[in-house]
Amino acid sequence: MPNATSTPPFIAVVPARLASTRLPNKPLADIGGKPMVVRVAERAREAGARQVLIASDAQEVLDAAYAHGIEAVLTRADHPSGTDRLAEVATQFGWSDDTIIVNVQGDEPLIDPALVRGVASHLAASDGCAIATAAHPIHDPAEIFSPHVVKVVPDARGVALYFSRAPIPWARDAWQSHWPDLSAMPAPPAPAVVYRHIGLYAYRAKFLRTYPSLTLSPIEQVEALEQLRAMWHGERIAVLITQDVPLPGVDTPADLARVRELFASGVEKPMA
Repeated sequence: MPNATSTPPFIAVVPARLASTRLPNKPLADIGGKPMVVRVAERAREAGARQVLIASDAQEVLDAAYAHGIEAVLTRADHPSGTDRLAEVATQFGWSDDTIIVNVQGDEPLIDPALVRGVASHLAASDGCAIATAAHPIHDPAEIFSPHVVKVVPDARGVALYFSRAPIPWARDAWQSHWPDLSAMPAPPAPAVVYRHIGLYAYRAKFLRTYPSLTLSPIEQVEALEQLRAMWHGERIAVLITQDVPLPGVDTPADLARVRELFASGVEKPMA
């Protein structure tokens, strides 16, 4: 992945909201003496972002950011997604159309700074794409057939053809005779490669400002994947392929306990 000196200028925004059904006040959860959202922002700084912002609808999150020297901005409370929150921030700051903004999820305190840099650089190098994201190959049929693991199929130029919770591409000859017995499914044979989507996005500011005006798409609603809205409206998404499996994020109390253990053991040290 690109190093800090070769990475084009980019801005990292960390959207964070306190309303979480599975883990209340998640952004403020303590990890090694600092709130989780601050840990995320620090990873974005290590990635070389020229500006790092925490965007939240809660003053408590902003206060935590200020206490640790992180810039923060208050946003509306009614945003349906983190992308909508980023769109408000892009409008507030009036960034130029080609400004690259990376959405670093506020529940990813172990995100690899090199991956954050990588998606920013990948978008800068991908003419005609409004968005860049990342993916890595998976081989375990349990992951491939899990609806909780989002898959992506890129074209020959590395531009996404489709995202799905279903197993794509479908290895017809290897899987058809076993369907629907998932326990009998083998790993996909060559040349098939199944890629797991990594939920990290870089956007051009021009796209972010138009995103809230895009109508919901049928495929987005069926798959429950908001990136399909952009594709439905003709936007192209560049996919950075990495061989590295990201460290886990935090969705539940069990996830938080696991991440705390990893920090305590020193696994949190950046891989940049």
